[in-house]
Amino acid sequence: MAFSESRPEAAEMEQDEGAGGEPDVIAKANSLQAFTESEEARSLLAALTTTVTTDQAAVEIRKQKFIVIMDKYQEQPHLLDPHLEWMLNMLLDIIRNEHSSSSLVHLAFTFLYLITKVRGYKYFLRLFPHEVVDLQPVLNLLTQQDPKDCDTWETRYILLLWLSMTCLLPFDMARLDGNICTAQGQSKTPTMDQILNIAKSYLTVSDKARDAAAVLVSKFVTRPDVKEKRLPDFLDWILTSLSKADQTMEGMVVIDGMLQALAQLFKHGKRDDFLPYAPMVLKCLDERNIPECNHTILRKLGIKLIQRLGLTFLKPKIAKWRYQRGSRSLALNLQMAGQNQPINNISSQGMASKADDDNDDDDDDYDISGEIENVIEQLLFGLKDKDTIVRWSAAKGVGRVTGRLPKELADDVVGSVLECFSFQETDTAWHGGCLALAELGRRGLLLPSRLPDVVPVILKALTFDEKRGACSVGANVRDAACYVCWAFARAYDPQEMKPFVNQLASSLVITAVFDRNVNCRRAASAAFQENVGRQGTFPHGIEILTAADYFAVGNRKKCFLNISLYIVGFPEYTQPLIDHLIHKKFNHWDCAIRELTAKTLHNLTPCSPEYMANIALTQLLPIATGIDLNTRHGAVLACAEIVNALFKIAIENNRPVTDYINENTLESLKNIHRKLYNCQLYRGFGGAFMRPAVCCFIEKMSQSKMPLKNDSIIDEWQWLIDDSLKSIHHFTSTAKQKTKFQETVISALTALCNEYYQIVPGRANPEIQNILVDKYVSELQRPEEMTRCGFSLALGALPKFMLNGKLHQVLEGLQRVTWVTVKDCTFAEARRDALKAIAQVCKTVGVNEEGPCDEVVCQSNVNQIYNTLLDCMNDYTTDSRGDIGAWVREAAMTGLMELTILLVQTHHQLITPENCRQMMCYLAQLSAEKIDRFRAHAGSVFLQILHFDNPAVPHIPHREELESIFPRSELETLNWSAPSQAFPPITKLLGLPAYQYRVLLGLTVSVGGLTESTVRYSAQSLFDYLKTIRNDLEAMNKFCRTLIQIFKDNLLNDRVSIPLLKMLDQMLANGCFDIFTADESHYYAKELLSLCKVEINKSKDVQKLRASISVFCGLIQFQGDIRKNILFQLLFLLCYPFPIIRKTTASQMYEMLLTYDDIIDAEILDEVMASLSDNNWDADLPTVRAQRNHLCDLMGVPKPVIVTKQQQGVL
Repeated sequence: MAFSESRPEAAEMEQDEGAGGEPDVIAKANSLQAFTESEEARSLLAALTTTVTTDQAAVEIRKQKFIVIMDKYQEQPHLLDPHLEWMLNMLLDIIRNEHSSSSLVHLAFTFLYLITKVRGYKYFLRLFPHEVVDLQPVLNLLTQQDPKDCDTWETRYILLLWLSMTCLLPFDMARLDGNICTAQGQSKTPTMDQILNIAKSYLTVSDKARDAAAVLVSKFVTRPDVKEKRLPDFLDWILTSLSKADQTMEGMVVIDGMLQALAQLFKHGKRDDFLPYAPMVLKCLDERNIPECNHTILRKLGIKLIQRLGLTFLKPKIAKWRYQRGSRSLALNLQMAGQNQPINNISSQGMASKADDDNDDDDDDYDISGEIENVIEQLLFGLKDKDTIVRWSAAKGVGRVTGRLPKELADDVVGSVLECFSFQETDTAWHGGCLALAELGRRGLLLPSRLPDVVPVILKALTFDEKRGACSVGANVRDAACYVCWAFARAYDPQEMKPFVNQLASSLVITAVFDRNVNCRRAASAAFQENVGRQGTFPHGIEILTAADYFAVGNRKKCFLNISLYIVGFPEYTQPLIDHLIHKKFNHWDCAIRELTAKTLHNLTPCSPEYMANIALTQLLPIATGIDLNTRHGAVLACAEIVNALFKIAIENNRPVTDYINENTLESLKNIHRKLYNCQLYRGFGGAFMRPAVCCFIEKMSQSKMPLKNDSIIDEWQWLIDDSLKSIHHFTSTAKQKTKFQETVISALTALCNEYYQIVPGRANPEIQNILVDKYVSELQRPEEMTRCGFSLALGALPKFMLNGKLHQVLEGLQRVTWVTVKDCTFAEARRDALKAIAQVCKTVGVNEEGPCDEVVCQSNVNQIYNTLLDCMNDYTTDSRGDIGAWVREAAMTGLMELTILLVQTHHQLITPENCRQMMCYLAQLSAEKIDRFRAHAGSVFLQILHFDNPAVPHIPHREELESIFPRSELETLNWSAPSQAFPPITKLLGLPAYQYRVLLGLTVSVGGLTESTVRYSAQSLFDYLKTIRNDLEAMNKFCRTLIQIFKDNLLNDRVSIPLLKMLDQMLANGCFDIFTADESHYYAKELLSLCKVEINKSKDVQKLRASISVFCGLIQFQGDIRKNILFQLLFLLCYPFPIIRKTTASQMYEMLLTYDDIIDAEILDEVMASLSDNNWDADLPTVRAQRNHLCDLMGVPKPVIVTKQQQGVL
């Protein structure tokens, strides 16, 4: 059992993240004050009498409502106590009612079980009626039950528990039998035997009734009359059943029932009654070899029975030698601690001395059975079991049995428990040992004389962490060690614990702030709090508890970087915390912990700079190039952070960094990269860790202004950066890893350039600049996408002096990366990063309208930059990952916003009306598209540019109308991710000529999309707009011209054409074109028909073909000659090669003829519709063609002609 599990708040679990960060865990206190749902519960129980049990749905609803009510009180079941009696009576009234059906009775028992589950049978059972008159009805009900009926197990469970109460009648059971002979001269079974037979039968069932049967046995068999007559036979039956049970599932059930019965009997029975049978039971258990069983529950029950046997072998007397603490007043402890006065220990010393005086006499009275050694041995073996519940049961057994042993034997048990803490033992042994020590200490069985042996072991357990493969074990050991500290705080007088205070306080603080597992941190915090309150001797206890309370330690990152910095300010904790990081945490198996450790060492360095410089660095440098990957990685990161922290201290004190870092240390720091390179430690799996670590090291060394200018190590560092950028794809697999790798490498490049590549401030070394920029631009065309990403971002991160005279070359190289070619069309991430780099370069070099185009953003290159960004707004590349072009569009939107704001704040005249118009139109289009995330980003950028006022962005088309549609207040409140909020305002832009084309294009993709909510709200917004202009011929003409133009521009572009066909179908069905039906020319209808024919020509896309069929059927509303053309297309599709298309066409033509009854003559309408519905359109093409041609003749439509091509007939 874990110590933190004893607190309800521990149910809040920690979410491990790769970066080591954790969310703040918020635990809400249970604030229930009373059973507030009592009236609802009463109505539910009252309604049971009127429930029709055949209506399973109604029964299940009532049951679920009651379960929800009851489950709220799992943590505070005592709140139910005032209401249990009336609930029980209501349910018993149903059970006792002769008119209640069997199903209703079972339902009442089910509700009784639900109450029992929450409150516990031990308390609830007392309320059951247990008069003489209740025994026989309960027995009768039980005999009527079918033990194999899996639907009524709750009934049998409650009845067995009820019987266990009624069988406690205070007189001989024989008096209930009367004349046991029947009228026919046959003898009936005595009540005693009836109950025993029922108990035996239910001890071997596989449901929960088995547990109730064990309770019944413990109550009934321990009665004086039953014990006298039936106990030997019953025990013999149990042991026989236990011995004969096999290893099958049924056999395991039998063993479980027998062990439960024995455990309950030896728990509730008198020692004198069961002592004669204890050796026999112990022998049977040894023969059964329960500890080797694979079933956890059986091993737990075995340990439970073993400890009960041990207590039976020993006399039930409390050991007088045990340690008893005197006053336990929290107020007194805190008061004395505040006054720095020793706390009086007279009472406890008096009791201890009295115990010493009585020891000799007391020990002589003990009569220790020989079986005790076997019992203790099995309990100690149980401490090493693989399952926690078994170890916890064994620990309690060790505590209980030891409490009845003489002092010398008890001390031997303590010594055996301490043997569990050998490093040859597994984590399970350590965990079991901790639980046992806590139990011994809590019971006063661990004498103060043993504390010097125990405390060092507990200190080791507090930091126990054993690596197993890619992870480790030991969290349960550390948690249990905190439980030991918590138990010791309550068990021992402060004077006894005084020699160990500093060690325990430091170790608990270390676990509370530096443990990887949230449960361990919280357990340590709780144990520290208990020691502060009970002992009153922990240094700075209240101050530390204020900063590191149970909830504050829930966030790992906060513990490492903030709380530790506060605690290290207390001198007693400074050195232990730093030493723990240096010796234990820097080489932790979890990369996130190593990174946090390095950052924490950076924060703690100002508290002890001399120690960090002279001791810590000296210890870390040799192992930074060692053979173990974790050690190597953590040491490099730690060295980097410590050096950087020492530099900051030197700056604050106006001292050179060389005052802290001597020549030998500097030389060792320089040699880290060389040794790693020479040993080929940048290759393979280790390279994924060491390359970013050394890049971080380079960044910190550069930021710390190490005197390395013109040193050869700079070229070697540059090689590592370049090679890492080139080979990112070899060392990363996920997007998160790639991003983190790139950021680390690029940060190192920026820091290296700033420190070592300037001749004078603001002027680069020309030779290095030319080599570096030329190389990076050339690498942009490499065939690996990740290489392009890396070098693009690297160019974007170069400082301004490195870009002087190279801006045109850099922008041109980045622009080429954004081009979509056949060879690299799927390189969306490279295009995205190139756009990010372009925006970053523009911000780095700044703007000067008349400046040179090779140094700043100016008149001659601003249009080129805008065109690059605007072109990428049309990137809709897709692959197996989906719409990967969305990444490019997102980066382009961000780049446009950053560039525009930069120009507005410096030289707004560089923003041309055309560039601004295109930008706003593209943003409006993307704000109307279907992907929520990118629509939200586009809408946010659109509003930020619209409402930017420092100064305002010029040349925005229809600014006033836009500001009325999107008030400034909606800049923060409008949720663009929600279709219900995003589409109504953006659709209003259809009325603005400049935006109509782009907004309608965006809406087309949304209205014809797949997501139900997006389709619903976008279509509704579009139709609402069309309703406002449906009677305005000019506005409708403009809208239709725009719609036709979109169709023409996107012919055979499935991304737009298929959604467009779906949208046209909805528009035609909603009568959006009714204003044109009176126009005999039907210009727009003919255009749509012509475009649809081109779109589906020779198409094999079923989705597109089905959408076009719907459009053709919708266009039939236009009268005149166009109908013949539409019918021709539909009849053409009736013989399409795909059966699904033929069936869809026939079905939709049938619906069309029902809707528009003026399409064909009434005389032939019935025959045509019968032909469409009755013919098998899945048949072979010649048959279908004959049926189709018959329809052509009936409807007066020309028959499609078969075109022969390569001797194959196709339509």
